[in-house]
Amino acid sequence: MDEDEDRRLREIIPDISRISVALLRKVVGLHPAERIPEEALAVADEVLEEYGTDGLRVLVMSLAGWAAVEIERDAQTTGRTHEALLDDMDLTRLEANPDD
Repeated sequence: MDEDEDRRLREIIPDISRISVALLRKVVGLHPAERIPEEALAVADEVLEEYGTDGLRVLVMSLAGWAAVEIERDAQTTGRTHEALLDDMDLTRLEANPDD
């Protein structure tokens, strides 16, 4: 990452972090669960429009960070490995999309 890119990304991190938490507030516990992708896509479209591809990159970094921390916390709490939790996530994905 060059200095200009680093500066651009740092400038939007606070906004995108706020947007990430707001998205999670909307989707955690949302029913039916099929609405989660709709909400996520709407937020991604808004971020793209307002912040461009840099915004999408920071959004992905933010959400990946939150997910990684929560998976680690869940692993510690349940005594399972990270890999076991990720395997369960992958199995859920396969069950939802059997043609993949």
